[in-house]
Amino acid sequence: MAILEMRHVSKYFGKVAANVDVNLSVDEGEVHALLGENGAGKSTLMNILYGLYGPTSGHVYLNGEKLNVRTPKDAINKGIGMVHQHFMLIPALTVIENMVLGMESNHAVLDLKKSAAEFAAMAENYDMPIDPWAKVSSLSVGQQQRAEILKALYRKANLLILDEPTAVLTPQEATVLFTAIRRLTQEKFTIILISHKMDEIMEVCDRCTVLRQGKVVATIPVSEITDTGQLAELMVGRQIKLTMDKKPSKPGKSILSLQNISYKDKDMVPKLKHVSFQIQAGEIVGICGIDGNGQSELVRCITGLLHPDEGKVLFKEEDITRVHTSEILRKGISHIPEDRHGMGMLMNMSVNENLILMSFRNPPYSRRNILNWKWIRSHNKKLVETYNVKTPDIDERAGNLSGGNQQKFVVGRELDRKPDLLVAMHPGRGLDIGATKFIQQRLLDERDRGAAVLLVSTELDEIMELSDRIVVMNSGNVAGILNQAEATREQLGLMMAGGK
Repeated sequence: MAILEMRHVSKYFGKVAANVDVNLSVDEGEVHALLGENGAGKSTLMNILYGLYGPTSGHVYLNGEKLNVRTPKDAINKGIGMVHQHFMLIPALTVIENMVLGMESNHAVLDLKKSAAEFAAMAENYDMPIDPWAKVSSLSVGQQQRAEILKALYRKANLLILDEPTAVLTPQEATVLFTAIRRLTQEKFTIILISHKMDEIMEVCDRCTVLRQGKVVATIPVSEITDTGQLAELMVGRQIKLTMDKKPSKPGKSILSLQNISYKDKDMVPKLKHVSFQIQAGEIVGICGIDGNGQSELVRCITGLLHPDEGKVLFKEEDITRVHTSEILRKGISHIPEDRHGMGMLMNMSVNENLILMSFRNPPYSRRNILNWKWIRSHNKKLVETYNVKTPDIDERAGNLSGGNQQKFVVGRELDRKPDLLVAMHPGRGLDIGATKFIQQRLLDERDRGAAVLLVSTELDEIMELSDRIVVMNSGNVAGILNQAEATREQLGLMMAGGK
């Protein structure tokens, strides 16, 4: 029986069509996937359901009744919860404070201890334990995603929208999430899953609706899908090459050398413990580990955002351990950050302005401190085309683009700088399969050009496919360094978890 129906729903932003005459039917107790390229209209459609947008035309029905939600609060009151691709938590508050914020059931005096106990029990029940008293700002990206999912469950949602929920999760964490999803559907919860990962759609979903350029092109039972290539072709309207053209690496001189790097956070908790390894020109070194095991701190120490308590960071034999970030980037290092909103872009600036943030002081971007806008616009239009960034034009506000298209222009900007060292942290996060393969090939092209590439990813398949050597991290330590040819998923997973 259909619990949700969206009938002839269209949404326009000015002249831009995000959704066009969409019909969607979701049955009670099923996991229904929404699949499509970046900018295909998936998130917009769900934002209409959640009350963040109103449809330009069309209607939504929940349990057979016409739904009129004007705000997310209305949607929550109707039992609809949404976990957004970009987190909606308040970093300065604790986890439990984020859970209870805005709930009408709260009394004049909050009983946070009782609420925390209830929340902790629920989190344990779904095998997603998290400290209710931890500040959100202290949580890893993966832990914040877990808190978002639990927040929707805590607020009694029975129709749960998950927008790219595994984008920041390790394979082990994703498995835990899928177990929780199956348990929820057994209890008659309904899940709408927006995902670019076709393997997980095949694993956990019952039906899949494919969007292309805002329109529904197919709704099919997952049991009738023969392989992921069929889904990929439906999504983009053409065949996609799913394998990489990877040539043997030709390592050159040392570009980055980490010598005995240790770091403690402000609470004196060790995050990095005597980390040592090097990266040579013409190779990709992959860092794998469960999220929160020191990867973020390591990248920040390399890029000058943190200074290690001991040890040295050498770039082309120059000590940059305590050099300012801006100077480090000027030396020939590019950084694709893990948090594109917080570190990679300015939401209120245009795409054009964001694309020059790293280079506007340098020719040909400027001469004698005067920006060469004619050249800049021509160059950036080509860059947007090369990376298939879907935007009305380069003057569009960057915050108006979909998350995947934001990621594409950040990646494009950093690769366009032709760095000697590329530090790429989750470069394919939130990207559809076509864009992911394109970016992965560009990383290989950078390696073949002679750059050193440090790739941090929670995707073991990506690490194994792209890396020449793999550094495994556990609890801030280097658990081992393996050549790609000798590494297996099982071996890496065991080392990530602290085994031998």
